[in-house]
Amino acid sequence: MRRNQVAVVGAAETTKLGVIPDMSQIQLHADAALNAMADCGLKPSDIDGVATAVESPQQIAHYLGITPSWVDGTSVGGCSFMLHVRHAAAAIEAGLCKTVLITHAESGKSMIGKLPRSIPADSLQGQFEAPYGIYGPPSQFPIPVLRFMKTWGITHEQLAMVAVVQREWAAKNPRATMKDPITVADVLNSRMIAYPFRLLQCCLVTDGGGALIMTSADRAKDFPHKPVYVLGTGESVETPMVSQMESFNSSRAFKVAGPTAFREAGISHSDVDHLMIYDAFAHLPLFGLGDLGFMPYEETGKFIADGNTRPGGKLPLNTNGGGLSYMHSGMYGMYALQESVRQMRGIAPAQVEGAKISVCHGVGGMFAASGTIIFTNEK
Repeated sequence: MRRNQVAVVGAAETTKLGVIPDMSQIQLHADAALNAMADCGLKPSDIDGVATAVESPQQIAHYLGITPSWVDGTSVGGCSFMLHVRHAAAAIEAGLCKTVLITHAESGKSMIGKLPRSIPADSLQGQFEAPYGIYGPPSQFPIPVLRFMKTWGITHEQLAMVAVVQREWAAKNPRATMKDPITVADVLNSRMIAYPFRLLQCCLVTDGGGALIMTSADRAKDFPHKPVYVLGTGESVETPMVSQMESFNSSRAFKVAGPTAFREAGISHSDVDHLMIYDAFAHLPLFGLGDLGFMPYEETGKFIADGNTRPGGKLPLNTNGGGLSYMHSGMYGMYALQESVRQMRGIAPAQVEGAKISVCHGVGGMFAASGTIIFTNEK
């Protein structure tokens, strides 16, 4: 796709984040969508494209009173919304629609109106992993991370620093779920969940949602807020079974989605002012830094431990506090996108001064999928 031809003109999260027992999942979708519409001065009748995951596009369109000419129900896990941004940009540029609404919401904590997730017994994962006790993120993610740590010399203290630094960012964010400072010792002394992950290295479980509205760059200048342009995009998938990754030392999907986005954007790593890497668990920023080519894998742990990604560091990373401290309703990609947009608008609680390019990278499932979006605030 051509650069800067499509822009985000509306962006908002649900009015509340955290524990929301008085709203169902579809209501959270609607709350986020209506907030995004109010953000850019649109109403449902102005929307002609709808994208969402888990909930169906037809349910969202019907609930909001939208009659779309383009829909996308791609659902590949937490990075689905990165793929939606990519697909929406292509659809708008192709003339298939003019204004796209992308929604996400989950009642991840309160479970109000949320269908329980299960692994079908006849699926690959149901046949070849679940019977052996490999079920759910805490037991699936340790499979690759232990090999990654051994191969690249990553220490437990360096892995703990990911959570420590992201709590520093969260402390600057009034909407973050967890804001109290923590130390490496706090992380390593927190309750063991599944080796090597302790409680403070695992994502939050919360309720909430978010929505984006996209349109062509030509129209974007007519909206209230500074447009955030789509500079580059990438996507890929690998395997539904974490045990069958091509290599536990990296993610093949990451290594396709990230570099594709960088090539499309025409930028180098030194051009990046702000970085979001989906952090359901503490190891993901390390995989992301290596797979996206920011540095050799063996340097990733030390890079974060030395303070390079913390407030004031040379590569601000996960500046909202991430899935470890900001919020994580189950599919975190939308919240990473929201923070990239805020940074490009210049309105983030922990704003990176002068930031012009933000890379937002997501994971779906246990390294099953990946999506990367590169935003800029310069036309």
